[in-house]
Amino acid sequence: GCARPPDEAAIRGAIEAIARAAEAHDGKGMLEHISDDFIGNDGEFDRQQLENFLRLRRVAARGVTARAGRIELELSGDRATARFEARVADASGRWIPGHGAVVQFVTGWRRERGVWRCNSAKWSARPPGGRVPG
Repeated sequence: GCARPPDEAAIRGAIEAIARAAEAHDGKGMLEHISDDFIGNDGEFDRQQLENFLRLRRVAARGVTARAGRIELELSGDRATARFEARVADASGRWIPGHGAVVQFVTGWRRERGVWRCNSAKWSARPPGGRVPG
């Protein structure tokens, strides 16, 4: 068959696990795949700020769904870059304007003691069917 290299499968599995944890409002489950020195959106979020955001969202959000699309991976030794879109929806409309968005992600990954963890991410959202700004 179509077996993927172990590193590629591990990163894809981590991205899918993060999406499942987001839907389950499981911030702890999401953070287990995030490095201690994580930087998001060029310094807008560090790991602690991400944890605080997830904790707040978990309390307030209902009906959040997250579906990752095709993941493009570039591997280079103990580092990797993953690019993908995720369709994110919020039935309440409180956290995601218009009840839904397509979020473009570029994520950096690093192997830490044999485990792949996300150490950086940049994201931008657009409404479903809309264009990405820029």
